[in-house]
Amino acid sequence: MNMKAFLLYRDRDFDPEEPLPANQAALIQDLELTILFDAMAGDDRFIRDIVARIVLTGLRDAETILYRQAILQDCLQNEPVVRGIYDLTTEFMERRRRSFWNFISRSPGSILYNAVNLLQLSVEFLKRLRRIADQHAGTFQSEAFTALFSMLQRELDDQYFATIQDHLQRLKFREGVLISANLGTGNKGTDYVLRKVNERGWWQTLYRAGQDWAGRIGAQGGGVYTFHIHPRDEAGGRSLTELRDPGINLAANALGQSTDHILGFFNLLRTELAFYIGCSNLANRLRRKGEPICFPVPSSFEKRHFSCRGLYDPALSLTLDRQVVGNDVDADDKDAVIITGANQGGKSTFLRSVGQAQLMMQCGMFAPAESFRANLCDALFTHYKREEDPSMKSGKFDEELSRMSEIADALTANSTALFNESFAATNDREGSEIARQIVAALLEKRIKVFFVTHLYDFAHGLYERRKADTASLRAEREPDGRRSFKLIEGEPLQTSYGEDLYREIFAGEPAG
Repeated sequence: MNMKAFLLYRDRDFDPEEPLPANQAALIQDLELTILFDAMAGDDRFIRDIVARIVLTGLRDAETILYRQAILQDCLQNEPVVRGIYDLTTEFMERRRRSFWNFISRSPGSILYNAVNLLQLSVEFLKRLRRIADQHAGTFQSEAFTALFSMLQRELDDQYFATIQDHLQRLKFREGVLISANLGTGNKGTDYVLRKVNERGWWQTLYRAGQDWAGRIGAQGGGVYTFHIHPRDEAGGRSLTELRDPGINLAANALGQSTDHILGFFNLLRTELAFYIGCSNLANRLRRKGEPICFPVPSSFEKRHFSCRGLYDPALSLTLDRQVVGNDVDADDKDAVIITGANQGGKSTFLRSVGQAQLMMQCGMFAPAESFRANLCDALFTHYKREEDPSMKSGKFDEELSRMSEIADALTANSTALFNESFAATNDREGSEIARQIVAALLEKRIKVFFVTHLYDFAHGLYERRKADTASLRAEREPDGRRSFKLIEGEPLQTSYGEDLYREIFAGEPAG
């Protein structure tokens, strides 16, 4: 029996030991992914660990992304069934943990005893899983679930369970163990073989064998020699165990491998379903707030696609008691997107939404938008301004350059880099020149750039020199100074309207 779930990849199992990206801490901090992971997990720590790993590692091919999207659509449409399967696998793993954690002996007898009991437990849960497949297979449409349910119905048929039950009854050895062996050097036993006991009992089989043997050699009154051990004879008991263990060793190992395979199947099914349960949890939270979600359209590395309608920051939405403002952007065929404009106008929020949507798309999730299309990236990097750290051994600007150096060492072609107020720890002229040189080098290496900045010389210069492949977005400011938190296309402005905030905070006057 070869049971595989294949709910994350079409042709291989999920590897929970796959290395995480070196910049995982920066991604989690800058994109506020902790909020998303917590929302996906609910109270299930196992789900949190799995979704964090899958989101951060991501995929590099559109085919597998679409494969997962189809599975997720099935999960959202059949959520009670999928949760039922996940709960079943969790219950199995918990029952197994409580019942078998103390079996530490590696003797053949202990292995066999443990395996028989675990297989008996497995049969109970496999039957429940088969019933789910029988009842609900017709309501799932994805390739993966169709194959999974078909496999369960094919492999776990009535004949399979009947055979398993027959083996389990025999392997309990209620009538004793029938073993044959040869005598080797020094009259030591060799070539131990566990024999199948027929319905009349092994002692009758052995008696008949003794009679036949005696008849062949002409012995009178042939029979079987037996001896009995007193219940308190520990040494005798150990001697019998030493005789018994070589005979049952092969059976113990074979049954142990079978139970390991079933255990591995349940563990992997639980692991892969955890991702989709996490996605369902997040989708439910967002839908209850009236936020839109969509299944994004991924395109190849060679393309330069980025277009969205109603793209929003789901982490921000989860922390507010109201809906958040989404943005409509069309930046197809653009290598760089420069975001400028009014302070507290939604620039950083938009940048986070870009990073979150990219990660969500590339792990096979939905996107936080009415529609979303983007090209895949080989890796995602963030370079955000940091608050002053008293423990830093160097200045804030030196720290920014140091982090940029680390990112540059890890960048590959077709990566995406998100910059938020980078290089603003120095004056405008020097910061603009550094930003200009860094961005020029990145674009030359086919690295896509999103850059939120107040460095006017840098933003305006890039816009003027590369209008054909650079999109310029501005945080909108209403005529009365209020922020709409919308981004609009437009040439970078020389002001960020800091006086609006000054009047509102210090003078107590409304902006405008």
